[in-house]
Amino acid sequence: LAAGWGSGAATAWATSSGGCELVQSTADCTRRWLSSVPRNLRGDTEELLLDDNTIQVLGNASLLLYDQLRCLGLTKNRLELIEPGAFLSSQGLHVLSLADNLLFTNYSLTAAALSALPALRTLDLAGNRLTEDMVSVLVGKLSSLESLSVARNIIMRLDSSVFTNLTQLLELNLEKNYIFEIDQAFEGLQRLQRLNLAYNYLPCIAEFSLTQLRVLNVSNNVIEWFLSLETDDLFELEALDLSHNHLLFFPVLPRQSKLRSLLLKDNKVSFYQRLPNGTSLADVTVQFLLIDGNSTSVTTVSLWDEICHSNLSSLRLLDMSQNQVWYLPEGFLAQMPSLTHLKLNQNCLETFHLSERDPLAMLTELDLSQNQLVELEAEVGAGDVLPNLQLFNLSTNRLRVLPPGVFTYTRKIATVDLSRNRVDLCPQPAAAGEAESPPCVDIRGVETLTHLSLAGCGLWGLAGHPFQGTSLMHLDLSDNHQALSGDLEWLQDLALTLQVLSLRNTSLSTTTVDFSAFNSLVQLDLSRNSLTVFPISLGILKLRSLDLRDNCLPALPLDVARTPLGRSLQEVYLSRNPYNCCTLGWWDALQQVEGLHIPDRWEVTCSYGSRTLSPRALPEPVLRSCRWRTADLALFYLVLALPTCLTLLVAFVVVFLMLKQKLLKMVKSRCGVSSPY
Repeated sequence: LAAGWGSGAATAWATSSGGCELVQSTADCTRRWLSSVPRNLRGDTEELLLDDNTIQVLGNASLLLYDQLRCLGLTKNRLELIEPGAFLSSQGLHVLSLADNLLFTNYSLTAAALSALPALRTLDLAGNRLTEDMVSVLVGKLSSLESLSVARNIIMRLDSSVFTNLTQLLELNLEKNYIFEIDQAFEGLQRLQRLNLAYNYLPCIAEFSLTQLRVLNVSNNVIEWFLSLETDDLFELEALDLSHNHLLFFPVLPRQSKLRSLLLKDNKVSFYQRLPNGTSLADVTVQFLLIDGNSTSVTTVSLWDEICHSNLSSLRLLDMSQNQVWYLPEGFLAQMPSLTHLKLNQNCLETFHLSERDPLAMLTELDLSQNQLVELEAEVGAGDVLPNLQLFNLSTNRLRVLPPGVFTYTRKIATVDLSRNRVDLCPQPAAAGEAESPPCVDIRGVETLTHLSLAGCGLWGLAGHPFQGTSLMHLDLSDNHQALSGDLEWLQDLALTLQVLSLRNTSLSTTTVDFSAFNSLVQLDLSRNSLTVFPISLGILKLRSLDLRDNCLPALPLDVARTPLGRSLQEVYLSRNPYNCCTLGWWDALQQVEGLHIPDRWEVTCSYGSRTLSPRALPEPVLRSCRWRTADLALFYLVLALPTCLTLLVAFVVVFLMLKQKLLKMVKSRCGVSSPY
């Protein structure tokens, strides 16, 4: 609801003598330490931005020169008073932002000033320490308002007197107040479409009857139940946010509505048609006692039946994550044929049943992560259960197997997250003495699958061709300590398509993996392994991102910056390795690579004896010692080679002297030259 400021013009800014930036009819005087309105701006200014200054009073003559004003921003000043005649020359003002000031001090005089704005459409009074009575006085004569924000004030209770004359109001923002009671405060706002009551202290919503409302946000309150008025009238409601409350039951929604988005995240919602011990409560009702002044009334509700009475045929998004749902009532999802996004993560589900009675034909995203699922059921022959599913999140459950061929029904599946389940990939060899192989998940032949996460699944001894017929681009195998016990032959089916590969914490050693076949890789995570030598096969790859953190690398190759890898890298992580301070030539070379970002450069250290130092600023004694070590090493090799060379030279001389006479005679006999002897 906050007003947006800015001209959107694409022309160059020019600076006026007052320090404000001008373009066309907009003057931006933000953060200029101004204590009053500048008087040297153009008279035809339509938008004046004075945010983040130190103005305390807007006097009667402050805006006299600017009779064309349409938009005025005074956010984050020290404004205590707007004198009654301040806007007499600016009656065409449409947008006024007075947020984060001190208007509570002289609110009655400020109200008199505001009453002179017959064309005002948008008003922001957020953060002014206003009570409900002050708000009533400030906006009481602003019948032209279409958007009002009184967020971040100290409003506690709303009744019908607060917004009496705001008959044109479309948007109302009341978030971050202290509201605990609302008594028919919005009944006269017949055009109201968007209402924000987030971050207050409302305990319940009873007899909700705002049929014209399109968006209602009551998140982050303490609401325990939501009850709509029992009527067959059509509600225009499209989005309802009840997240982060204390809801005990699924909300009793309007029987007829246009609801497209229902957010119930982080509540205590559960269903009680049947209990874990097998008891059925289908015929038991819940009674709500409603107290209104001196009168009381009792509303009797069969909560699981009331759900069926609400028309949810237009619902697209249902978020019930972080609740206490351990089952879904029969036919619950069948009421939502248009559902495209369903979030049930972080609940208590033990089974989830996919059936033709709950077709979910339009569903594209299904999140069942962080439950207690031990079984995912699908009816045999249910070929149209999830035909449009693209993202399926089953991570952090207790699954060991999925229904056979479950992905053959999902003709558009692109992303599957099976991480932190105890699953194996097919094919699995049968153990000795067993007629059948252990249960496994078969993803072979799923051509649309591009993203797969198998992190922390306890994979071991992978073999065969588990990815045959797929075109995976992103694969996460991290936290599988036995997955790379052999070579990577089982991964070769992805050599041409794989772009992102995570092998974090897989007990990887230098001798087990050859990456040279994976020419399409652009991102590789090898962190938290046991690499003691930089894999030579990485040098020919054209990675953009490489993670080598938490290994045992003493150094990288000296020529790493000159390899195809060094020329293509844009990001590399190197920290928490025991680099040798005397062999940091590779580090210096990487610093010179243009466009290479090392996000953890300040965490990279090297070892010199028992000391841990930063390679960015090695002490001079350490550098000198490293040079001596290098020189001593050359001398050591020289000392080793010199005796060998001398021995060979002496042996050659001795042999020559012993064979001298024979050699001379041989030369004489062949050349015919007389001998002096």
